[in-house]
Amino acid sequence: MRVEPGSPSALGHFDPAGLFDSLATGIIVLDAQLCAIYANVAAQDLLAFSLNQVRGRPFPDLLHEGGALRTLLCRARDSGEGIADHELSVRSAVTPREPRVLDVTVTPVEGQITGDHLLLELADATQRQRITRENDLIARLDGSRLMIRQLAHEIKNPLGGLRGAAQLLERELPGTELREYTRVIIGEADRLAALVDSIAGPARAPDKASLNVHEICEHVFRLLRAEAPADVRVERDYDPSLPAAMLDRNQMIQALLNVGRNALQALSGHGRIVLRTRACSNVSIGPRRHRLAASIQVQDDGPGVPPALRTSLFYPLVTGRSDGTGLGLAVAQELVSRNGGLIEFDSEPGRTVFTVLLPLGEAS
Repeated sequence: MRVEPGSPSALGHFDPAGLFDSLATGIIVLDAQLCAIYANVAAQDLLAFSLNQVRGRPFPDLLHEGGALRTLLCRARDSGEGIADHELSVRSAVTPREPRVLDVTVTPVEGQITGDHLLLELADATQRQRITRENDLIARLDGSRLMIRQLAHEIKNPLGGLRGAAQLLERELPGTELREYTRVIIGEADRLAALVDSIAGPARAPDKASLNVHEICEHVFRLLRAEAPADVRVERDYDPSLPAAMLDRNQMIQALLNVGRNALQALSGHGRIVLRTRACSNVSIGPRRHRLAASIQVQDDGPGVPPALRTSLFYPLVTGRSDGTGLGLAVAQELVSRNGGLIEFDSEPGRTVFTVLLPLGEAS
């Protein structure tokens, strides 16, 4: 007997749910009230919930700030047409987890299923967005270096004049007591000139040594805690399994301190900062892939980075504060880059995370 393709005998024990569970794409079926009635394994992993946890609840309510997704779903349901949106940031309200960036496709389904339903396809675009953003940061780094060098030239000229004037004044002063002040001026002018030379001059090779990353973090932690106002809590959350790394200690302390101070200033005297370390595997930093990398995060619960500044945040002289210089993050990115790493950030009101990624071992 010949069996026609698509007939019940040809399908045998075909299980659609089993097929969906084998997909890397998240599949969710919603009823007319936008409640989930089915979610495959990939969807549950992406959004950090189980179907039993969310059954009978409107799907957008399961996400922090799910209004954009609700609008998308309602448009597809009411129009009867499929709709797609790319790089939609979502975060589960059921289980704490970092935000995910998803490509979303909504397709109305009718006929064989009773009533109107929506088929929701979720593809994880988090890694793609991160790689795109990193490549953009690296491409802008050369422009940032040029701006820093030009700025350094403008700073060194008045510093030279300031130092010369202090030396002339010192010769005219009658007593040694007053000369102590001119020596302070000369010393600080020399220190600033050396700092400008080290940052803006030809990039010297970092003085790398095998370092415990947590020793650097502890040094920065103590400095931030000493500088923090009374109503700002500075906390730490370390991964004890993090191995040593080949780093320039002074450069990394300065970079992390700049990022931490940026968080302190963003809090305006009240809030919480967390210094966190984690080990990450198979991480791409620019064009190079590393089997293991250190992630050092500085997280604050301040108002977040203004949207207008997000694409230019690491440029010199870019700042959201009236009293800011706009140099801290630009210098931090440059110093981390010299150590083979990169700084990236993720920001929303109430949660801003700057992540310093540093390679551990050789790139693959």
